[in-house]
Amino acid sequence: MRGDLMRLPAFLENHRARWGSVLGEPAVLPLMIGAGILGYFLFPEDLGLLTRILTMALYILSLDLVLGYAGIATLGHAALFGAGAYAAGIMAVHIVQDPLLLLLIGTLAGGLVALITGALILHAHGLTLLMLTIAVAQLLQSLANKWRELTGGSDGLSGIDPSPVLGLFRFDLYGRTSYLFALVVLIVAYAIARRIVRSPFGLACRGVKEDPLRIAALGGNPRRYLVVMYTVGGAFAGLAGALTTVTTGIVGLDSLGFTLSAEAVVMLVLGGTGRLYGAIIGTVAFMTIHHILAATDPFHWMLFIGLFLIGIVLFAPGGITAVSEKLAQRLARRGT
Repeated sequence: MRGDLMRLPAFLENHRARWGSVLGEPAVLPLMIGAGILGYFLFPEDLGLLTRILTMALYILSLDLVLGYAGIATLGHAALFGAGAYAAGIMAVHIVQDPLLLLLIGTLAGGLVALITGALILHAHGLTLLMLTIAVAQLLQSLANKWRELTGGSDGLSGIDPSPVLGLFRFDLYGRTSYLFALVVLIVAYAIARRIVRSPFGLACRGVKEDPLRIAALGGNPRRYLVVMYTVGGAFAGLAGALTTVTTGIVGLDSLGFTLSAEAVVMLVLGGTGRLYGAIIGTVAFMTIHHILAATDPFHWMLFIGLFLIGIVLFAPGGITAVSEKLAQRLARRGT
C-alpha cells in the first residue's frame, strides 16, 4: 500500500482544493470540549442521556469513516458496534474490569470483525453489498442469541462493574464519571479520525469513493483501500460499543440489531456525510429531537422524526452542516 500511496501525490494535490471544505474544518475540538464541559454543569440531572449521546456520536463517527469517506454502503454497521460491546462485556464479566483495557479489547474486536467480513463482502457493490452487511449483522445477532452461556442470550449481559478509571475515578450512580470518561474518549477519537481523513490514505479513500477507476489507473488498489478503511471504521465502532458497555454496565442483543444500524444512517444523513463534525451534529440533533418528541407524544414521535428527515433530504440534501456552511459563506460574501 505504501508503494501505491507514493504514486498518488499528484492526483491528491489536484483534489486538495476540491476537498478544501473537509480539510478546513472549523475549530471543532475546542467547541466540543467547551460544549461538553458546559453540558456537565448545565444538565447535572441528565448526564445519563448526555453520555448516551456521546457514545452514539462516536458510533456515527465510525459510520462516517466507512460511508462518508469511503462510500461503503452499509445497513449492518451495528455488527461492528455489537462485536466491541460484547467483547468488552464478556471480558469484564470473566477476566478484567479495567475500563481502558475494555476499550482496547472492544476496539480490537470491532476492527477484527470488520477486517474479516470486509475482506469477504467488499467484492460486492450497491444493493448486493447492502444486503451482505445486513446478513453479517443478523448472523452475529443470531450467534449471540444462541451462545447463551457466554453472551446471556436474549437476557444479555448485566452486572458489569468496571474498576475505577486509572484507579482513581470510580463510576458513580449519578453518571458523572461515565459522562466525563465518554467525553474524553470521544474527543481523543475525533482527533484521531480527523488525522486519518487528512492523511494521504484518507484522501485516497475519498478518491476511491469518487472515481475508483482513476485511482486504479494511477496504481492504487481501490479494494485494498476500502478494506482498510472498513477495518478502521470497525475499530471505531468497536470502541463505541465497548464505551457503551463500560458506561451502562449492560450489553443486549439490540446492540447488534438492524434498528441501531438504520438509526445510525439516519443520524449521519441528518448531520451530513463526509464531514466528521456532521456526524456529531446529526447525533445531537436526532437524539435531542427523539428525546423531546418521545416524552411529548410517545405514540407518534416516529411520525415527526420521519417528516423532519423528509424535509432535510428534500430541501437540504447535504444535511444540517451543509446548510450552516452555505449560510456562513453568504454572510462572509456580504461582509467582504
